[in-house]
Amino acid sequence: MLTDKAVRAAVAKEKPYKISDGNSLSLHVSKKGRKTWRFKFRFEKKEQLLILGTYPDISLADARERRNEARKLLRAGRDPRHSFIRLQLVGDTTGSKSFEALAREWYDLRQPRWKPIHAKDVIRSLERDIFPILGPMPLTEIDEQLLLVVLRKVENRRAIETAHRLRQRINAVFVYARSIGIKVDNPATHIGQALQPVPPSRKFPAILSVDGIRKLMSDTDQAGASPITRLGARFLALTCQRPGMVRQMEWRDVSGIDWGNADADISEALWTVPAAKLKMELKLRVNAEYDHSVPLAPQAVETLRAVRWLTGRDQYVFPNSLSGLKPMSENAIGFLYNREGYQGKHVPHGWRSSFSTIMNEMAERQLGQDARLLADRFIIDLMLAHTPSGMSATELVYNRARYMARRREIAGIWADMIMEGAVPSSEIINSPRR
Repeated sequence: MLTDKAVRAAVAKEKPYKISDGNSLSLHVSKKGRKTWRFKFRFEKKEQLLILGTYPDISLADARERRNEARKLLRAGRDPRHSFIRLQLVGDTTGSKSFEALAREWYDLRQPRWKPIHAKDVIRSLERDIFPILGPMPLTEIDEQLLLVVLRKVENRRAIETAHRLRQRINAVFVYARSIGIKVDNPATHIGQALQPVPPSRKFPAILSVDGIRKLMSDTDQAGASPITRLGARFLALTCQRPGMVRQMEWRDVSGIDWGNADADISEALWTVPAAKLKMELKLRVNAEYDHSVPLAPQAVETLRAVRWLTGRDQYVFPNSLSGLKPMSENAIGFLYNREGYQGKHVPHGWRSSFSTIMNEMAERQLGQDARLLADRFIIDLMLAHTPSGMSATELVYNRARYMARRREIAGIWADMIMEGAVPSSEIINSPRR
């Protein structure tokens, strides 16, 4: 039988030669010194030869293991050459590949379908909480008990939602592994029941009274912040769109306004949010048909006319204070509210709750059980770029009705209501910073 020392010592000679290890396994040495493991066998009454790999990529122990696997296949009446060809083409399907290697394969496959911020969150969570412990392990070594211990560490720092998201991502990695032929049990399938329940989602703090909203707007209008930040806060309040959409708003997204004529007709003033900036499925985000239209009330147009004096040459309507090449900081408006005493009372995202609550309650008071109430609730959801209650996402895809006339009316009612007593936007431009 061969030894590791003998295999290492085998050198090239004038002619190729082989050294037997027993049980039909031999080491073939070429004239150039290439060492190849060979297994000779008979199948269907014919002598066959199977190349098991080259040394040192395949050690003596590995070669013997492969020889033994081939002999098992022969005893089962199968040609071992077929299995080894499959191994070369497909790779190892036994689950010996590391979890991190499979997870990164899964991530690379899925990442193009996600928004950048979500993709970053996914890989960071795995790198922070999972890879340091489970990353080097083969899939076959990861069972329910081990996985639960790892996720408990996340729970112990009170990151309950994160633990559940990680379970979902680990589950997806194992599903991916199964889909490419790796035979391994999925330990993440059922352990969700053993995790702490996800606490009820916290609603964004929001002021839900008209008087409270007017007070907030008065306070922010007179605050010592940048005029761009204050005008951004006013525009956010008037449109009630997602703060990120307002931050990413570009001048080219606005239509129906003659910037050179303050007396021009603005009845068609419109802000079109590209589908790519919306919170929706990838297949919809790449389709311009699903752009979100925001009709602009006169007060919103006035706000844009004011801010245009400051940022009209920039790409973004509300740019970063340090560079017109970047959008406003995601924290700018939130910090403004906090400085004015509204921390825990109202946040930028809270405008959506304010608008939905107040306008739905108003519709109910005015219309009672009238069928138009349902229509207005439907339209209010559309204005917020939500899937309306009672409508499936699929139905929304095919229902392209815009209801623009009523949306514009509701936008005007909201603007008139919250802007009562507000200072003109031009005063915000000229007011000094405190």
